[in-house]
This record gives sequence, C-alpha cells and structure tokens, in this order.
Amino acid sequence: MKIIYNFHKGSRNMKDILGGKGANLAEMTKLKLPVPPGFTITTNYCNFFIKSKKHHPFFKKELKKHVSLLEKNTGKIFGDKSNPLLLSVRSGAKISMPGMMDTVLNLGLNNQTVKGLIKNTKNERFVYDAYRRFINMFGNVVLGIDNHCFEQILSNFKKQKKYKSDLDMDGDDWKKIVSKFKNVIKKKTNKSFPEEPEKQLKLAVEAVFKSWNNKRAITYRNLHNIPHALGTAVNIQTMVFGNLGITSGTGVAFTRNPATGHKGVFGEYLMNAQGEDVVAGTRTPKKITELKKDMPKVYRELIGYFHQLERHYQDMQDVEFTIEKGKLFILQTRTGKRTAPAAIKIATDLVKEKVISEKTALLRIEPETLDQLLHPIFDPTAKKNILTKGLPASPGAAVGRIVFGSEDAQKRVEKDKWPVILVRHETSPEDIQGMSSANGILTSCGGMTSHAAVVARGMGTCCIAGAQDVSIDYKNKTCKIKKTIFHEGDWISLDGSTGEVMSDQVETIQPKLQNNFNTVMRWADKYRKLKVRTNADTPQDSKIALDFGAQGIGLCRTEHMFFNKQRITHIREMILAENEKDRIKALKKLLPHQKKDFMEIFKVMKGLPVTIRLLDPPLHEFLPKTEEKEEIKILAKNLKKKAKEIVNTIIKLHELNPMLGHRGCRLSITYPEIAKMQIEAILSAACECQQQGIKVKPEIMIPLISTKNEFTFLEPICHETAKKVFQKYKTQVKYTLGTMIEIPRACLVADAIAKHAQFFSFGTNDLTQMGFGFSRDDAGKFLPEYVENEILPCDPFQKLDIEGIGELIKIAIKKGRKTKKNLKIGICGEHGGEPSSIHFCHKNKFDYISCSPYRVPIAKLAAAQAAIGK
Repeated sequence: MKIIYNFHKGSRNMKDILGGKGANLAEMTKLKLPVPPGFTITTNYCNFFIKSKKHHPFFKKELKKHVSLLEKNTGKIFGDKSNPLLLSVRSGAKISMPGMMDTVLNLGLNNQTVKGLIKNTKNERFVYDAYRRFINMFGNVVLGIDNHCFEQILSNFKKQKKYKSDLDMDGDDWKKIVSKFKNVIKKKTNKSFPEEPEKQLKLAVEAVFKSWNNKRAITYRNLHNIPHALGTAVNIQTMVFGNLGITSGTGVAFTRNPATGHKGVFGEYLMNAQGEDVVAGTRTPKKITELKKDMPKVYRELIGYFHQLERHYQDMQDVEFTIEKGKLFILQTRTGKRTAPAAIKIATDLVKEKVISEKTALLRIEPETLDQLLHPIFDPTAKKNILTKGLPASPGAAVGRIVFGSEDAQKRVEKDKWPVILVRHETSPEDIQGMSSANGILTSCGGMTSHAAVVARGMGTCCIAGAQDVSIDYKNKTCKIKKTIFHEGDWISLDGSTGEVMSDQVETIQPKLQNNFNTVMRWADKYRKLKVRTNADTPQDSKIALDFGAQGIGLCRTEHMFFNKQRITHIREMILAENEKDRIKALKKLLPHQKKDFMEIFKVMKGLPVTIRLLDPPLHEFLPKTEEKEEIKILAKNLKKKAKEIVNTIIKLHELNPMLGHRGCRLSITYPEIAKMQIEAILSAACECQQQGIKVKPEIMIPLISTKNEFTFLEPICHETAKKVFQKYKTQVKYTLGTMIEIPRACLVADAIAKHAQFFSFGTNDLTQMGFGFSRDDAGKFLPEYVENEILPCDPFQKLDIEGIGELIKIAIKKGRKTKKNLKIGICGEHGGEPSSIHFCHKNKFDYISCSPYRVPIAKLAAAQAAIGK
C-alpha cells in the first residue's frame, strides 16, 4: 500500500485515494500554478488507521522522508530554531464536505521556533498571533478542548483592554494570550502543550483521520448521501501567511456566482488575515473586485488563474488563495457548491459556450437540488415590513420562528413542529444539524463565502449572512434588529434572493420556472428511456404533474377521494351496514362521486394512461376512534343507529396489525360489491369521456395480491362489471387489469400472477416494510441508529434497498416477463422519485416510474442520467 504521494506525483483522476483537495493540488502543481509544496496521505491509509487503530510500521519513515523533501524544496527545516518550516494539516475527502472535518494551521511552532520566525519576519505580532492560532486549533482539534474555552479568554482580554477587534492586539498582547492558552491545555488535559514538532504532526494527522467520523461529518454525509466508507486524505502543505501585514491577505472566490450562476468572478478577501478568518465569518470581508484597487498586479494574476482553472476543469471552480507579502499562492480549487438555479444556468451556459455537451450538462446537476426551484417565493403583492438587509447568501423564501441554537432548532422542529429560522452571530461546522432542520439561516457576521453561506447553498436552504443590524443575546434568547427586540419563537421572514429580513409571516407563492429549467427538461426527455408518471388523486395534482411533463398517472389512490365530509358519511354507512343489500345501497351513493372524480382526472390527462388502485386501507381507518364520542354521536344520528352499535363495530374492526390485516384485495374478496362499484365508476367515467371525444387509457390495479388465486377470483368480477357498463353506454373502452406487487410472496410467484395480470406496479413502500419486517410507523425509533452504526447504509424507506428488496423485484420481473414477454413494469412507491432507486429501475428495464407531482422533474433528470450512464 502506497501511503503518501507528493503533489507532483498525483493527478485530478486520483480522487479515490488522494481525495478531492489532494488530487486538485496535484493537478494545479502539474499546471505550474503557484501552489505551496506539500504531500497527501491517502484515503486508503485513513481507512487502515481507523480500522486498525494504529499506524503501519512504515508510516513514520514515510512521513519523515516526505517532510525532508519539503525541507529540501523550501530551504526551511521542520523544528529549526533559526529558519523553521511550518505546515498546514488539512482533510480532503473524495467528495467535498466544506467545514465538516478538521484543519490545523501553523504546525511546527514552539517556544524555540517562534524565535527563528520572529528573526526572519521581523514581526513579533504576526508570530505570536500565528502561535495562538496554532495552540487554539491544536487544543480543539487534537486535544478535544471546546473552542469556547479559548474564545472566552480572548474575549475577556479584549474587554479588559477595551479593544474593539483582534487588529488592536499587539505582539505583547498575543504573547500573553499564548501563555493563557497553554494554561488552558494544562488544566484540561493535565499535560503540557507538546513542544516537539514531530509529535505535533503525528497527533494532528491522527486527529484529522478521526474527524472523518465526527458527528457533524456523519450528519453531512447522511444529508448528502455520501458513503461512509470513503475515508479522508490528509494534505500536509507548507504554510504561507496572509497575516504578515497590509501586503498580505487571504480570500475565497468562485469563477461564477454560486447563487445565481451568472458569469463573472464572485468572492471575498481580507487583508492581513488567515484563511479561517474568511470562512468562519468572524470578520466581514471585502468583495473580490476591490482587490483590483488594493493590489492590481495580484488581481490580474488571480483572474488569469481563475480563467485557466475553469477552462481546465470545464466547470465553475471554488478557489482559496493567500497573498504573502505581495506574492500570490493558490491553496485549493474544487468544483464549487451551487444552488439549483445556479447549477442549471451554469450547465446550460457552458453548453452554449461549447465547453461541455448536453449529456455532461445533465450529469452536472444533482436531481435532488431541483426541489429548490419548486419551493415557494414571496408574493410580490404581499405587505412587507423590512427590518434590515444582509447579504443574499442562498436564495429562497423562508418563514419561521426564531431560535438561537442548533440543538434548539432540532428540538423545536422535531418535538414542537415549528418551522424555524436559525439566528446566529455566525455558524460553525457544529451547527450542521440545526442548519439542516431550519427553514432559513440568518447571521449577523460573515460574508458570501462564510460557512453559513456555503453550507446553506449546498443544502438548498435560504440564508442571509452579514446582517450587521442584528445583535444577539444568547443568554436571554433574544435578538435586536435595529430597534426591535425579538424573542425565541417570534416569527420572521427571510428573502435569500434579496437579503431582506422581514417581521412576521410574509405570504408566499409558487415560483415560475425559467427557460433554462425547460431546456434541461428537454435534454432529459431526449436521453431518458424510462417514462415518468405521477402519483395523483385529484385533478389539481394531476395538472401540476402534467405541467412538469408527467406521462400519465402511475397511482391514483381511490381511498383519498372518500375523506370529503359528505363522502365519509357514505363510506361509513357502507362499513356499518349489516348486510350486502345495505352495503350496496350506501355504495350507490358513492358511485356518482367516484365517477365524477375519475372523469375530471381523465379530462386533465388527455389520453395518457391512468392507473387507478382499488380500495386499499383497512376499513377502520374511515371510522372515528372509540374515544371520539361527539363524532360517534353525530354519526349515529345521521345513520339512525345507536352510538353503542357503532362503538361495537369499531371495536370489532380493530386489528392488532392492520397493515397485515383486512385490506387491499382482501376487502374486495370479502366484499365484492366494493370492487364492483369502483370498477363501474372508473369505466363509466371512461365511457362518458370517450363519448365526449376525450381519449382515455384506464388501468385498473388490484392491491396487495399475494397469490394467483386472489387475482383470478377478482379478475372475472372486473370483466363482468366492465361488460355491463359497456352494454349500458353502448360503447367499449380499452382498459388493462394489473396488480401492485407489494408482498414478498408475490415476487416469488410472479410467473403465475403474470398469466393473468397485464401489468405489475411495485409498491415499494409496503414491499420494503414486509421484506424487512419493519413497521413504517415505528421504524423511525431505531433506523437512525441503524444508519449511524452502518448496520444499514441508509433508511430503506427513503432509498431502495438494492441488496434485498431490489433482489425480490428482480426475481418478480424475471418470472413475470418469462410468462408474459410484454408485461408492463412500473414502480409507484416513494422510491419512484429517488435518484438511486431510479437508476435501479433503468438498469432492470422498467417501463415507467411514478412519483409525487413535485418530484417529476427530479425523476426525469435522474432517468436521463441513468440512461447516459452516470
């Protein structure tokens, strides 16, 4: 196993072992960009160390060898008293995880090397500032001491000295802070701060490896579907300093705007600062264009590198740089995180510029991010009380109740069901769980490239940064926006597109999709093989899906049509009927309502296929609960029954496990009159539409089939009912009869079922539930621990379990199509709108996928990516 690669030995194609940062540092070194020399410890070695909990016998020797090469390259000596080499130690996984893992800067400083650095730089203030930063980072990252311990010391010191900012501190001040920080380490660990540079380096490398499995990194990977087995590389690089005075600085820039996608450099910088000052948001930086005035030569050089990197990588880049005494260094480039609107604009613009192909453009857009485009925006006609304005860091409209802490955000969302706005001075990586829970994020400090801005854009969460009129009192859980005091729980609204912070709840509307979105959808339609349908039970949902390009309805749940106030009485009358005659009487009252619903849906779908599932849930779901005495009393009066009779029926219908009980096709077998009414309604609606010149393609789906005999019992009932309807209307409508495959046994006997069924639609929600033996309603109590402990790679109700449930589906397809070669195959469970599950469907030659209306664009893009071969 090769443990370490020098930058000049790697390339951009080695992300698996060098991580994204290491591979790009190697690539930029090859391109002869001004990259400080360094080397990368591989992801393979990270996984070895984490698994074995010890170093490989060759590690110490290899590390020393590569440090020696750096010494030769720079002319500096690691640990030397007169000309010390200082190092940065940074993480770098294959997939970018901004701010989630740990970094240590200025490594190699001790009581001896500071003297040599002071002699070389003639800047005592800079050296002791660098030293205190190193002790702070090392204490936090390596020794596990809370940052607050160091921050409190610094805050108290500045308060005592009446300093307004860190820039007021002189060399002697920083020297005192160094001593205080070392005392904290001694007090918290019972050990002195390690002076030996070799020991510092070894411990820092180990800490960065371990940070792969810290809480915030795991949370981020879960949120972004990043595999936990990748591991992180560690990049060890010669330090360059942006805090050496007014001719030094540091910054972060994007080659295009990450919020809108517009062409042109977008970024920020700080003079006399280190990189952490920019991304942490502790100081509000300048716009990158101002560097043109401050340092015109450096600005021109920087812009040249930006253009070179974008052309080379053929994508928008996120670049970190440092200026040391007027000399420019490029510290990192990576594919920039962007919002969904920006991703679409950048992709389509790069195609117009003939930089990439349509296929490449489609692969550049993460399907799940399209959800951001469908989120509400503020109604332009709504009244707005604008309190202040910050930086529009991540677009969107967010309305919520104020919270001031990450844990509070989680608690309020999960327990109190609040929509929340997280308000902070600035966010840090520890806030990731609260940020993911929040509707929006508001910070009083930081800029467009601060931690809050970058992470929020990646999550598609509305964010306003650097709103300087916001002052926060964490202790009393209040904030003051100009002259107005807000408490936890008060409502505010954020416009992430304009930076406006507003009081109260501002009304929102659905956005209009732009031409670039339509272009991407046309490209997706051009390359995908899978048809995309929708799960819709109303004409309104059907229309929304049709506007997004749905090619039919893959699941219309008829039970959703019964919950109207008038209809629920009829369905309850049917359930409470004491004989078949009374049940049919009640069902006749429901028939015209069902027929009207189906006619409206057929009219909207204009000849596209509509799959209608017969009644599925257990009957008790339509009845009030026994404790709902007032509702039972009203129902008894309406049906001219005694309340006690109704309570007895409710008790009688109660099931210990209703999801495995009297539901699905079992209802139609027990009460065939229910199926007859629904089939009559479906086909009557189809006949009337056809007579009005409206094309129809009804597909009748029998749910919960587990044996061939269940299907063959109901099949003649369907056809006989159809025959009567066609005789009545003196016309015929072509329809198909199929089943939802949602029971494991049905997969194993699919060949027998396919002799009679004309289509299979996989109901993967129940198939997952029954295949795992997990209750969907209860699994949330333990599934997070399953994922966190890697017992399962992900929640199988969110992403299809390919290994198990996927294998059952493959068996069913193979057996079904062996019997009936042209058997139509679809999926209508929630997985039908999830990208990795869609790839599975493409690979296994499904005819269509079906998902909720607002996931249709996501499904179309994912289907195109599957066809292209992502």
